[in-house]
Amino acid sequence: MAKERIASVERNTKETQIRASLNIDGVGSSTIDTGVPFLDHMLTLFASHGLFDIEVKAEGDVEVDYHHTVEDVGIVLGSLFKEALGDKKGIRRYGFFILPMDECLCRVAIDLGNRPYLAYHVDAPTSYVRDFNITLIKEFCRAYSNTLGSNLHVKLEYGEEPHHVVESIFKCLARAVDIASQVDERLKGRLPSTKGML
Repeated sequence: MAKERIASVERNTKETQIRASLNIDGVGSSTIDTGVPFLDHMLTLFASHGLFDIEVKAEGDVEVDYHHTVEDVGIVLGSLFKEALGDKKGIRRYGFFILPMDECLCRVAIDLGNRPYLAYHVDAPTSYVRDFNITLIKEFCRAYSNTLGSNLHVKLEYGEEPHHVVESIFKCLARAVDIASQVDERLKGRLPSTKGML
C-alpha cells in the first residue's frame, strides 16, 4: 500500500496565524478561509483543478493590507507540499501546462528539484479585482516556490480581465503541480535525478 502523501502545518507570526493541511492524492475538496475572499476563491480553484484536498484557516492583519496574508499563505502552501512529497522518490518532478481561460492564455512550468527560483511574467492592463491588487500573486508564487524548493515559471501569454488573469494562473499552476507530483511507476521508487539526490 502506497504511503499517504499528507501534511499539516501551523505557522504563527505577529502578522498572521495560519493552520493548514494537504492531501496531494485527494479529490479536489477544500475548506478555505483566509480573510481575503478573492484568495479563498483562487485557492479553491487550485485545489479543485489539481485534485488536492486542502484546508486553510488564516487570520491576518488584513486591516493593514492583504500582503502579509497572501505571502504567508504561499509560504504555508509551499511547506505543505514539501512535507507531503517527502523524499520525492518516484515522482515525475517536472510539470508543464498551458491553460486557456476566456481571453487569457497562461503557461506554467515547474521543477520540484529543490532549486528555488521564480520567473514571473504577467502583465495585465488592470491591477485590481475590487480591492485586491493582483500584483500580490507574484508574492504568493515567490513564497510558494521558495518554501517548496521549486523552480517555477509563470507566463501570461495574453489576457485582459484581471479576475480571468489570476484564475488562469491558479488553474494552470494546479495542473502543473499535479503533473510534477504524480508518481511514475517506471521509476520504481528511484529519485528523478542523475545526481542521486534532490
